[in-house]
Amino acid sequence: MLFGRSKNQLPTPEEALAGRPEPAYTVPERHTVLGNPLLGPYPEGLEIADFGMGCFWGAERVFWQTEGVWTTLAGYQGGSTPNPSYEEVCSGMTGHTEAVRVVFDPAKISYESLLKRFWEGHDPTQGFRQGNDRGTQYRSAIYTHSPAQAATAEASRDAYQQVLKSSGHGDITTEILPADATRPFYPAEGYHQQYLDKNPGGYCGIGGTGVSCPVGIAPAGD
Repeated sequence: MLFGRSKNQLPTPEEALAGRPEPAYTVPERHTVLGNPLLGPYPEGLEIADFGMGCFWGAERVFWQTEGVWTTLAGYQGGSTPNPSYEEVCSGMTGHTEAVRVVFDPAKISYESLLKRFWEGHDPTQGFRQGNDRGTQYRSAIYTHSPAQAATAEASRDAYQQVLKSSGHGDITTEILPADATRPFYPAEGYHQQYLDKNPGGYCGIGGTGVSCPVGIAPAGD
């Protein structure tokens, strides 16, 4: 570890912790609220969306409470260390942010509607923090699974930026990147999964701006 390094500075791939070829822990089989499997393969017709919006305990609850969502999973994404642990992510030396994988039925809820929940569920202008939580692991992020998702996410960001600015807020810092082989999603330890269901009085550090996100802004043809 590079002692004295700011946790508000992302490590380069060369600086990141080495990690491990396989996970150091197992993940529970089923979602404690929705009852469906946490890990894929998922039923045909379902789609995946990945979001980082601060502490994943509260972020996961935002989505499991959303109609049309089949399962949710807390994890780590966007970094360089393979199969990181929570302690390693907290060190700031893996490059990951806390993320939530959302498996949803597009016949019941659109990706654009999930984006609305994402934008309104946290403050995307805060950079490497969310409320009192500070560090690269709390940055706002969208990791997309198709060109259509990427285009919709970017259009949604641009539309929300306009209403945020008119309400006196700053610039959106959310990173929008492909959820490809360079940014795999690593499920978090079992005790993080559906944490606020198992600990109803537990800490939740996320909170929105109070500004409503417009819908109906997806690019034509998507």
